[in-house]
Amino acid sequence: MDPLAGDESTTDDDNASQATEDDPQVPDNPRPVPVPPPPVPPAQPPPTQVVQPSSTHRERPNYQLRHTLRGHTQSISAVKFSPDGTLLASCAADNLIKIWSPFTGELIRNLNGHTKGLSDVAWSTNGAYLASASDDTTIRIWNVDTGLTTKHLRGHSSFVFCVNYSVASDLLVSGGCDGDVRIWNVARGKCTKTLNGHMDYVTAVHFNRDATLVVSCALDGLIRIWNTTTGQCLKTLTEGNNAVCQYVQFSPNSKYILSTAHDSAIRLWDYHSSRCLKTYMGHKNEKYCIAACFSVTGGKWIVSGSEDNKVYVWDLQSREIAQTLEAHSGVVVAVATHPEQNMIASGSIEPDLAIRIWSDRGPA
Repeated sequence: MDPLAGDESTTDDDNASQATEDDPQVPDNPRPVPVPPPPVPPAQPPPTQVVQPSSTHRERPNYQLRHTLRGHTQSISAVKFSPDGTLLASCAADNLIKIWSPFTGELIRNLNGHTKGLSDVAWSTNGAYLASASDDTTIRIWNVDTGLTTKHLRGHSSFVFCVNYSVASDLLVSGGCDGDVRIWNVARGKCTKTLNGHMDYVTAVHFNRDATLVVSCALDGLIRIWNTTTGQCLKTLTEGNNAVCQYVQFSPNSKYILSTAHDSAIRLWDYHSSRCLKTYMGHKNEKYCIAACFSVTGGKWIVSGSEDNKVYVWDLQSREIAQTLEAHSGVVVAVATHPEQNMIASGSIEPDLAIRIWSDRGPA
C-alpha cells in the first residue's frame, strides 16, 4: 500500500488496498551489502572489513526552524503553499489573507476584502488564483498578483468553513456551518450543486484527482463520499469510539482518505472497503479542528498540528513518530508541506499568532 504512488487509476481496488495495519512493509530503499575490498599485499596485515547488513531503517527527518512569520493579529486558521512552492498563503480571524515568501519570510502582500474572519484558503493549480472561505458567508477568488477579487461567490447561509479547487481548477467545493457542501463553476461564479447530507458544521472538503468524487466531513461525525456529477452520496464512513472527524482529504493517488478526529487519532482509510488501514497517535486533538497532510518530497510522512503546541511527523508506513517540532506557544491548527522541498509550514492560534517555516537539514 502506497497512498503516495502516482498510479493513474483513481478508483480500482487493487491489491494495494488490501494492506492492513499489521502487514509487514517492504523497505523503501534497502541498504545494499558493501562489496568487500580487493585483497591487500601479504606484507601488510589485512584491514578489518565491517560488512553492514541490509536494513529496513528509514532515515528520520531532521526539520529545523527556518523562519518565524508574524503579522496576523488574531488566530491563524490555515496555511497553504502555492503549487510551485514559491509562495505561502495564510488566513486568520483578523479578516486578512497574507501572501509570504517561504524562503525569506518576507510579507509580499495582504488580500483585503472579507468583512469577517477566514477559516480556509486554496490555490488554483496554476498558482494565479486563491479562493478563500469566510465567516461573512462568502467565498472570494483572488488574483494573487494584483491582490484584487475576481469573483465573489454567494450561496451559503452561514459561515463558510472550508474550500478547495479541483485539479483542473474549473470547479470549487466548499463546506459551511449551514451543513451544506456546495460545488461551484469557477468561470461562471455560480453554484451548480448543493449536497445535503450533513447535520452539522462541514469542516473539510476535498476533490479526488480527476474531480469525479468529493470527500467531506462534519461535526455530525460522518465522512461522506459524493459523486461530483450527480450529487449522490456514495458512501459514509464513521470514526471509531464515536469520535468526531474534523478534517479529511484524499491521498495523492486518490485511493485512500486521511482523516483527523477528536480522539487524538489520525486515520488512513481504504474508502472502497470502508476499512481503516492505519492509525497515527501520540499528539493531542480533543477540541480544535486540526489539519493533517502527506509529505511526499523526501521520506513518506504524515504531518499534523497538535493541542500541545507541537508539530508531529509520523512515518507513514510504520506509524512511528519520526520527529516533533517545538517552537509554537499556542495550539497548532494549520500545517502544510512544500510541493518540491522538504519544508513544512505551521500556524498557531492565540496567544502565539505565528507561522513557522521548518526545513529538513538532512541527517543530524
